[in-house]
Amino acid sequence: MGAALLSEFATEIVVPVCAFIGIAFSLVQWVLVSRVKLTSERHTSSSNKNGYGDSLIEEEEGLNDHNVVTKCAEIQNAISEGATSFLFTEYQYVGIFMIAFAILIFLFLGSVEGFSSKSQPCTYDKEKMCKPALATALFSTISFLLGAITSVLSGFLGMKIATYANARTTLEARKGVGKAFIVAFRSGAVMGFLLAANGLLVLYIAINLFKLYYGDDWEGLFEAITGYGLGGSSMALFGRVGGGIYTKAADVGADLVGKVERNIPEDDPRNPAVIADNVGDNVGDIAGMGSDLFGSYAESSCAALVVASISSFGVNHDFTAMLYPLLISSVGILVCLITTLFATDFFEIKAVKEIEPALKKQLIISTVIMTVGIAIVTWIGVPSSFTIYNFGDQKVVKNWQLFLCVGVGLWAGLIIGFVTEYYTSNAYSPVQDVADSCRTGAATNVIFGLALGYKSVIIPIFAIAVSIFVSFSFAAMYGIAVAALGMLSTIATGLAIDAYGPISDNAGGIAEMAGMSHRIRERTDALDAAGNTTAAIGKGFAIGSAALVSLALFGAFVSRAAISTVDVLTPKVFIGLIVGAMLPYWFSAMTMKSVGSAALKMVEEVRRQFNTIPGLMEGHAKPDYATCVKISTDASIKEMIPPGALVMLTPLIVGTFFGVETLAGVLAGALVSGVQIAISASNTGGAWDNAKKYIEAGASEHARTLGPKGSDPHKAAVIGDTVGDPLKDTSGPSLNILIKLMAVESLVFAPFFATHGGLLFKMF
Repeated sequence: MGAALLSEFATEIVVPVCAFIGIAFSLVQWVLVSRVKLTSERHTSSSNKNGYGDSLIEEEEGLNDHNVVTKCAEIQNAISEGATSFLFTEYQYVGIFMIAFAILIFLFLGSVEGFSSKSQPCTYDKEKMCKPALATALFSTISFLLGAITSVLSGFLGMKIATYANARTTLEARKGVGKAFIVAFRSGAVMGFLLAANGLLVLYIAINLFKLYYGDDWEGLFEAITGYGLGGSSMALFGRVGGGIYTKAADVGADLVGKVERNIPEDDPRNPAVIADNVGDNVGDIAGMGSDLFGSYAESSCAALVVASISSFGVNHDFTAMLYPLLISSVGILVCLITTLFATDFFEIKAVKEIEPALKKQLIISTVIMTVGIAIVTWIGVPSSFTIYNFGDQKVVKNWQLFLCVGVGLWAGLIIGFVTEYYTSNAYSPVQDVADSCRTGAATNVIFGLALGYKSVIIPIFAIAVSIFVSFSFAAMYGIAVAALGMLSTIATGLAIDAYGPISDNAGGIAEMAGMSHRIRERTDALDAAGNTTAAIGKGFAIGSAALVSLALFGAFVSRAAISTVDVLTPKVFIGLIVGAMLPYWFSAMTMKSVGSAALKMVEEVRRQFNTIPGLMEGHAKPDYATCVKISTDASIKEMIPPGALVMLTPLIVGTFFGVETLAGVLAGALVSGVQIAISASNTGGAWDNAKKYIEAGASEHARTLGPKGSDPHKAAVIGDTVGDPLKDTSGPSLNILIKLMAVESLVFAPFFATHGGLLFKMF
């Protein structure tokens, strides 16, 4: 079998060093962003490539520079305060849940052997003795808390950086679109690299600390580590659902009354819901997205480690090969670092039309360089031939086959990204057709948008199917886990592109509220339109990786629960399958209705203010922003509990009362139906949003025949966009967490379900 070329000592150094490089790079980017000052003194530094001393459009047009900067700083402050107070409120509730669930994990897993502290025979090798179940219970609980705290931190830091950068992007837009792009992109990179590096570092430290106790019992060690993925995803669920309800309640309320009824622009300061809307972009799209992708990353690493621990890597105690998933992530940080320099330093954006290609190049460059990186890691990090656990057998795998598994995941991610872009960018015919359908009103717009969403599922599903087939044929469940890791290996770049969107959106809002010139608003709109498409690409990545991750976790669960085959023809499994397929619909219904009822309150409040505050429409009086922020906060905190409970309790109830076979059916059903709904919901919403922006921008002859703002086709497009908001930003993105979270939770509780589960069937 042989050993890996990279020594154990070298592995112990490479992983943390790459993580620290990622953290250092994100700090450098942050320092560069902070050089854009929110005070109005003129920069005297000589003009350099990043343009810290360029002349401003405002001065050419003779506007007062000082007032604009002060206003931007005030608005940024209001958005930052709103976002921080919401997240603190959310984390108080989530903190209570975290402690309660940690106790639950300890009690359930501790009871497997009746809380005995004696060593027990290993699960997969009965002749060896392993650490007691009580130890697994304790260490799983610790890793759950570690994952949860890291996830919360990822979301919070992302939100802080985004609210720090939004006004700075607006101010840089006065010097040109290229300058604004660099600030927004650097800020996204801060979040991307911090998250990737922190996730890797915490996991690495946890493995090394747990090893002090577990020693040679790697099976128990990596079983306990799975709690890390569970913690990450359970926090992401509340972040995504809570943030999604918050942002869309404000957005729908602001759009319906502001644009449709009162005919005022999107981010007009007279609109009472405008601050809540901008806060929502940060808590939903940034904090929620950060926690979500961190959860995916943690789970795919855990799934790969669990399978590896019962394969030749774990049996022979080959530490370098065992940490192969972490080595891929380490190289990913370095690759993304090089890729980011292409956007910020090697090339300069001079025109609006260069923005979207620059972001797309990020995806292509990172994928191409990462392919080389994976080849090197696989060559030095794993033996030339080894065995992988495959449902009771050991399957012989060559290192080139493992390289193909990771590679197929990486490239499938790129394909999903580009298909998503084709269906959601207004540069292509699908969105233009949706915009065109607005001629005959909102109804045809809704029909075309739904059809586009359903159609956009086809190619991504084939891409996922091919990557599953290839990776499973070569390396069984381990292959699927590393394919998911391949898709997430360029997570730092993916997140940078993703966070760029909401930052640009906020920048546009601040420009409108601060009363900046039309030319600046055009620039921020161009940044925002590109950001919308990249956000859809990011969601595509998140959903694709969630499908692979949950399948890998499903495989690990089936192995751990000692199920030999999952037979669809047995009634136990089939009832699970059909109920599991229903869960994403139930979950979507809950989240959509939550957005609807919160938006209803918001619409009523915005109408009330327009009708009762004298001088509001004329711009003489200020609206009461705080009430709208409070409506969004209260609604999202209250409404995030039921969907969260549905996802967290389903595996516990099914496993305890119906047993592991039925639970396997539920997981398979939820995975199969959840992926389809998630992709179609995200793309439908993204297409409606960009169809509206296509009409508003009026960049082509076709678009001008549909416009201008306020025309009937434009109003129909706004209604489509409003219907799509909860689809693309609440239900769609939350579904990928539902799929992963149920699978990882089942894996963590598998020892309990295998021993004590199926109470109802045992009674008969």
